[in-house]
Amino acid sequence: MKKLVLPLSLMVPMLIFSQQRKKDTATTKVNDIEEIVFQKKTTGRTNDLTNIKISAKEAKAVASISGGIEGLLKTLPSVNSNTELSSQYMVRGGNYDENLIYINDIEIYRPFLIRNSQQEGMSIINPDMVSTVNFSAGGFEAKYGDKMSSALNIYYREPEKFEVSGEASLIGGRLTTGLASKNKKFTALFSGRYRNTNLVLNTLKEDTNFNPSYWDFQSYLNYHVNDKLSMSFIGYYSKNDYEMIPKEKKVEFGSQLQPMSVDINYWGKENDQYKNMMGTFSLNYKPSDQWKFTMDAFAYQNREREYYTIQSAYQLQVIDPITQQPVSSYDGGSQIDHARNDLFVRTYGTQFRAKFSPSVNSDIEVGFKYEKENLKDLTNEWRVVDSAGYSLPRPEVIDPRTNPTSGNLRLFYYIAGKNNIEPTRLSAYAQYSHKFYWGASKMFVNAGVRVSNWSFNKETIFSPRFQVALKPDWDSDMLFKLSGGIYYQAPFYKEIKDLNGDFNSNIKSQRSMQLILANDYEFYMYDRPFKLTTELYYKKMDNLIPYYMDNVRVRYSGQNNAKGYAYGIDTRLFGEFVPGVDSWLSASYARVYENIDGKGNIPRSTDQRLRVAMFYQDYMPQFPSMRVNLTLTYAMGLPTGSPVLFNDNGQPDFNAAYNYQKTLTSYKRVDIGLSKVFIDPKDKNKRSGFWGNFQELTLGVQVFNAFNINNAVANQWITDYNSNNIYPVPVYLTGRFFNVKLEFKL
Repeated sequence: MKKLVLPLSLMVPMLIFSQQRKKDTATTKVNDIEEIVFQKKTTGRTNDLTNIKISAKEAKAVASISGGIEGLLKTLPSVNSNTELSSQYMVRGGNYDENLIYINDIEIYRPFLIRNSQQEGMSIINPDMVSTVNFSAGGFEAKYGDKMSSALNIYYREPEKFEVSGEASLIGGRLTTGLASKNKKFTALFSGRYRNTNLVLNTLKEDTNFNPSYWDFQSYLNYHVNDKLSMSFIGYYSKNDYEMIPKEKKVEFGSQLQPMSVDINYWGKENDQYKNMMGTFSLNYKPSDQWKFTMDAFAYQNREREYYTIQSAYQLQVIDPITQQPVSSYDGGSQIDHARNDLFVRTYGTQFRAKFSPSVNSDIEVGFKYEKENLKDLTNEWRVVDSAGYSLPRPEVIDPRTNPTSGNLRLFYYIAGKNNIEPTRLSAYAQYSHKFYWGASKMFVNAGVRVSNWSFNKETIFSPRFQVALKPDWDSDMLFKLSGGIYYQAPFYKEIKDLNGDFNSNIKSQRSMQLILANDYEFYMYDRPFKLTTELYYKKMDNLIPYYMDNVRVRYSGQNNAKGYAYGIDTRLFGEFVPGVDSWLSASYARVYENIDGKGNIPRSTDQRLRVAMFYQDYMPQFPSMRVNLTLTYAMGLPTGSPVLFNDNGQPDFNAAYNYQKTLTSYKRVDIGLSKVFIDPKDKNKRSGFWGNFQELTLGVQVFNAFNINNAVANQWITDYNSNNIYPVPVYLTGRFFNVKLEFKL
């Protein structure tokens, strides 16, 4: 079997081959009305040149704990996530909250109170129901909403006949049923999923009883009244329960010259619950090839509960590097973490979209959205820390032995709030797209603007955006793109909640001015198609809200008192490394800085720097039913290792980041999927009897974290109050795990 080995030097656009004009170029007629094609035609037509198409089939095949679509997204150069347990991701220096997610052009929300990655259940995106995936890492068009980083738009499919498909594995399963009438006027897709990650979480280096249980149900119904009018409905319900009873944990850390260990014992438990419901009814009317109208009515409801009371006691020890035995103890202490947090979110509204295409090369799109929101938040969260008989921070007592009764008990931090708001959000957009010839070269222009208003903070934001593309008349197949504009992060629950637990009505939208320069180069090598994409970007940001990362939760300060900038380069080589199947190699270098209160630039918590990822597929030439896919990730550690220090008012002190920062260790991971296809839909041999009912049947083995690398998602900070030293104790992620998966389709 031939292998294709490509040097990393190919990750730079080969512009030298692009300087020769085509000799047989014909004179272009201005009145030619045929469609101008910039790239190879694919399903899910869109005018957004920043989009990357993701294959739903490859998303189902990828070996990933977090989920198919998001698991594949994390192999793209612009996407970063240093934890395999989370389906959330960061894009080009943004955090988890800065990404738009749509299903059939309806915006979707994630749970808000998720604190640790092991609490996450399933992504709302069901790979069995997906037909098209469009992802933009920035510079997206005006019809997408007000977020600063990325836009992911998922379109569900319509079944063509009766079908039953499913999956069963050691960590869960799913069952999907599709229906279609004879004339295909009515189609229906139903899918249910169940997931329990207890076996995976048992690979963590701790003695903890986990009982996570996640399940959901989705439906997608379509009725085509006639060729011009159709109706559709999407329904979704999920229930995620997470119970954790920690017992004991021992972590070894430090350096080779000074190894240390900490022994922690726990009492108590955590019990969290997340319930999400969504319903969308859409009416589509297409009176002609030129006009298309869509009216959507949607409703979303989210109930979240985060309850825990956990007491822990720890002891720090120094380990002899030769004998590996403890030689001295630094300090012992304890703390109690308590929370009774409840959140209710309900949004409902309607949106209208119209599209007019005067020709196959021109589109005019407008839209309007009305949304009513209801947020009810009850927060009661605190921590008390004790060391050697003292409550920390210490009361103002000279010596408690001589005056033990003076001084009040002070909590390490305390957040309490009771909020109830019902604001209204209005937004509208208009954009124009046009493809045309500029001499013998092809040009594309997309320009638009969106405006929105939120009644809670009485703010109106105006967001112009543009995209320009040039496909020169060269022998080499190249496309140059320039996109950008002003992008806002419209505040919602997380941004408006300050560190006291109150909602701040004076908060403003964060703003990012973006410019992206990109190049696509399509070529053939070894008679196989390849595509090399390179993107340079720069973001200038202001009105930023400082935040710190609590594992995967983003906690904002509630004040617009920072500014910053980000820049980077992304490259991706996509093609048939092995004949007949797609693979890709991604590499990126990115930096992001912030300046809080004019104190100077420091790296943000999402400063990813160097990242390399690969998604690779292969098969045995003599036995093509034996297949393998591999995902490889290397990412430099994030600077989320700074301790969160609290001031005298019990509030996090963001100035501590200027005095001390510790970068986490690099994230390194390899996941492997091995499968044997027993029944392939492409196989022309007809089967009889029981096996004749199957269209597909595949048995696979997935090896998560194949090299059993100890990755850390965060640091737990342990303080030796005798010496005032603060020690970072890594919070490790999962180890090696073997999963068996059976997939079938009837």
